[in-house]
Amino acid sequence: MSASTWQPVVGLEIHVQLKTRTKMFCRCPVGFGAAENTQTCPVCLGFPGALPVPNRTSIEWVVKLGLALGCEIAPRAVFARKNYFYPDLPKGYQISQYDLPSCINGKVIVPLPDGEHEVGIVRAHLEEDAAKNVHVGGRTGRIGGAEYTLVDYNRGGTPLVEIVTEPDIHSAEEAKRFLQLLRQTIVELGISDAEMEKGTLRVDANVSVRPEGSDELRTRCEIKNMNSFTHIARGIDAEVARQVAVWESGAEVEQHTYDFDVATGTLTARRTKEEADDYRYFPEPDLVPVEPPAELVERVRSELPELPAQRIRRIGAVLDHERALVLVTGGLDPLWEATVAAGADGVAASNVIANQLVGAGVDPAVVDAEQLARLVDARERIPRKAFDEAIARVGEPGFSAEPYLAQEAVSDTASLEPIVDEILAANPVQIEQLRGG
Repeated sequence: MSASTWQPVVGLEIHVQLKTRTKMFCRCPVGFGAAENTQTCPVCLGFPGALPVPNRTSIEWVVKLGLALGCEIAPRAVFARKNYFYPDLPKGYQISQYDLPSCINGKVIVPLPDGEHEVGIVRAHLEEDAAKNVHVGGRTGRIGGAEYTLVDYNRGGTPLVEIVTEPDIHSAEEAKRFLQLLRQTIVELGISDAEMEKGTLRVDANVSVRPEGSDELRTRCEIKNMNSFTHIARGIDAEVARQVAVWESGAEVEQHTYDFDVATGTLTARRTKEEADDYRYFPEPDLVPVEPPAELVERVRSELPELPAQRIRRIGAVLDHERALVLVTGGLDPLWEATVAAGADGVAASNVIANQLVGAGVDPAVVDAEQLARLVDARERIPRKAFDEAIARVGEPGFSAEPYLAQEAVSDTASLEPIVDEILAANPVQIEQLRGG
């Protein structure tokens, strides 16, 4: 078979840290950047006799996210103990949800350039985050090649939502677009900053391949430790190529977890992938089931805004898909809509906002759309230097486009001709000198 006769099959596991004020089961503050091991207490450190108390806001926010993902909200969800031994887990288990999660059976419609693609959501459930292992020494800061490992327990116990998709994604590009859409949805719901570089959004990809046209699910491998959507796409492509080569050699893919090294484009096997039985799940005896009232669910449903996928479709019908995607996933579409409402051309406004405005580092939330619309309309008629300066300053308080519009170049030659004739008539000596060389 050639590579084109194989179909990638990808499912994603996405972990989202919620930006609540306190942790999932204790009152320790949640935050990024505090000194190591300063945001801890007996509960999140797993001291004997310390009892967990659920964070009410986290429960409401997982309902909000579940509704945005088209999920059914379970009338009864149960916390469980997920048992494994690792330095980042001081209790020896993680409190999570297993067979009765908060949100199930969802779907996300992902707008694509050539149509739409549906990605099923198996579940979205609440759990507590593990602590952070800091690998010291080595080239990459990962466990491979590190001299030793330190543990920062500040992150341990942070509210976390795990979103698990169906294996409905069939290319690295589809995975990237789905994640862009999901991240923007999460940010707009106000439940997380979802920043991969800070670890508040983490993604693992489960990858397998199958012959084109088949519906079988072959052995999958998990790729971890990727810190951008572009790197995730590259990691998926690399794993697809590796598996195709294995199958075509006559061997069989073995189930492993891999790290993807961005610098070299290589995959390194770390361990065999665990199954649910390995974790010995059982219901958490110190917590009662989560039973969100129906009125809470309906209130949250009524508060949902127009979601990014809906706006991409709506704006894409006016512009095109790619421009709509850039505007919406960049959080630029509110300014674009206001600028168009103020009279600017839609395509021109999208180009100026997505390119010059973003390039100048201007916060779109503070821009006066009417003044921006005037600049967009005059962009071809005023000097480029003046236009660039105006765009760089358009977010300043009290900004006016007037001084820049006053530099508008005269483009009507008919209006210039009388002025030229007058100058020539007033300078006959100089004209003769010019004509004489």
